[in-house]
Amino acid sequence: MHPYRTHTCGVLRKSDTGQTVKLSGWVHRKRDHGGVIFFDLRDHYGLTQVIVNPDNPAFAIAEQVRNESVVTVVGEVVPRTPETVNPNLPTGEIEIVAAEFTLESACDTLPFPVNQELECPEETRLSYRFLDLRRERMHQNILLRSKVAQLTRQHLTDRGFIEYHTPILTSSSPEGARDYLVPSRLYPGQFYALPQAPQQFKQLLMISGFDKYFQIAPCFRDEDSRADRSPGEFYQIDMEMSYITQDDLFAELEVLMVRLFKELSKKKIAAEKFPRIPFLDAMEKYGCDKPDIRFDLEMVDCTDLFSECELKVFSSQVKTGGAVKVINAKGAANQPRKFFDDAEAFAKGLGAKGLAWIALRDGEMKGPIVKFLSAEEQRQLLERMGAQEGDALFFGAGKRSETNDLLGKVRVYLGNALGLLDKELVSFCWIVDFPMFEWNEDEKKVDFSHNPFSMPQGGLDALENKDPLDVLAYQYDIVCNGIELSSGAIRNHRPEVMLKAFGIAGYNEETVQSKFPALWNAFHYGAPPHGGIAPGLDRIVMLLADEPNIREVIAFPLTQKAQDLLMSAPSEVQKRQLDELHLEIKWPQEERK
Repeated sequence: MHPYRTHTCGVLRKSDTGQTVKLSGWVHRKRDHGGVIFFDLRDHYGLTQVIVNPDNPAFAIAEQVRNESVVTVVGEVVPRTPETVNPNLPTGEIEIVAAEFTLESACDTLPFPVNQELECPEETRLSYRFLDLRRERMHQNILLRSKVAQLTRQHLTDRGFIEYHTPILTSSSPEGARDYLVPSRLYPGQFYALPQAPQQFKQLLMISGFDKYFQIAPCFRDEDSRADRSPGEFYQIDMEMSYITQDDLFAELEVLMVRLFKELSKKKIAAEKFPRIPFLDAMEKYGCDKPDIRFDLEMVDCTDLFSECELKVFSSQVKTGGAVKVINAKGAANQPRKFFDDAEAFAKGLGAKGLAWIALRDGEMKGPIVKFLSAEEQRQLLERMGAQEGDALFFGAGKRSETNDLLGKVRVYLGNALGLLDKELVSFCWIVDFPMFEWNEDEKKVDFSHNPFSMPQGGLDALENKDPLDVLAYQYDIVCNGIELSSGAIRNHRPEVMLKAFGIAGYNEETVQSKFPALWNAFHYGAPPHGGIAPGLDRIVMLLADEPNIREVIAFPLTQKAQDLLMSAPSEVQKRQLDELHLEIKWPQEERK
């Protein structure tokens, strides 16, 4: 007989009655019923109930063993009595009567229970992550992550993609987030960088003659944590294709996303062909470029209606180039006054001076600002908003960008407060037509707004003859339930377009050639039209698992402060190691030692 197991803890059934088996696993839960000890024995595959009778020579050991100790049991499979059958457990019709019981590894007092879902400080969970991952929810999350990776590989391979591996040690990029730098021992004063993404390498693979690339790629960015972004490192489903249009890319990714959510989730998919929303429309209607479109509550521009309004906060914005935007919360007029006060408090918490509102109740308009609106302004407002009895209107007024941002957040707040977000619905959309450039107010210059390697719509002609701030790019984001899964682009593949685009952003030819030598050279030797995208694997799993925080779907994540509490990283290194790298620590003044 195998030294540890003949079966796993999830496979035995009533048909196995009478067999002598050996199981190994963790003591999940222990109960003492009148001298008879019952164990739920757990391994990766499931649970099996084990009985240790008082006449068993190992009874004394079994009596003292703690939860989460590792044991091996040899015994006979017997059927449970009808009243003790557990229909919620695959092995619930049988149990093992132990003949032999061996303690393989004892468990100390646990810092938190593993056999139930109790609240526990995240720092404690991450310090004992090996225990945290034993919990059912966390265990299933990591298995789900594996299934996403496996299905993605299978799907893309079946559709003609080939998996390639790109370097981890590369050069620092002047664009994007902050790099993680790796000092070179052989070249004093020089550094590698961990890749923020395989962007240039996957483009070079297209130029090298490969046609459909994918990789579940590790990426590294020295940036702060967010609920949907892990600091330090993350993984993305990196894709690139040659000789494609934007439409080709969209069709390819839609098929993948729909398959992942259909096969690995019970959620409903709003539409298998994802709607496309131009960037400017998204900002005007939803206040952001990653809208949650599971619900309506779109912002409507009513600026022109209030040029002569007695309410100065409205009319002054019209005269100074600002905006007045309105949201129609259908059916919300009959909410209690606290609902409106709480919404205003939320807006004030974001820095607003207030949140004007009107409720259409009992055949009339009610609210603090109604008395300032003329009959004609009221009529035009109702017509513009399509407002009816029972609706409530919420107003934002100020600089257009600030108003869009504020009311966009109010929109999501109202969606939650009114119960409009269907948690069982998955609603994807594409955000398209991003501006190629934006105005950098701090540096008083034109800058790239998104991806500098994108193809401008209109090509070189647009760069030469349009105001840079009016040039759109073949750039796109895929968004799901208000979470951005990825940015992507049809790439520029012509050196003259690259030079002109970077020139507009303030980079001269020498800088372009020195910072991007590989792409610059490759573009001179026949580069095919190509494009790609890289949806975040961590974010996809987070959505599939219905987890609010990305750390819940990563086996060994960093904390919000970018620390690994389990492995004590980052940590100081020995002076000998610094000397080998020709480095010396320059301590911040307050930390100088």
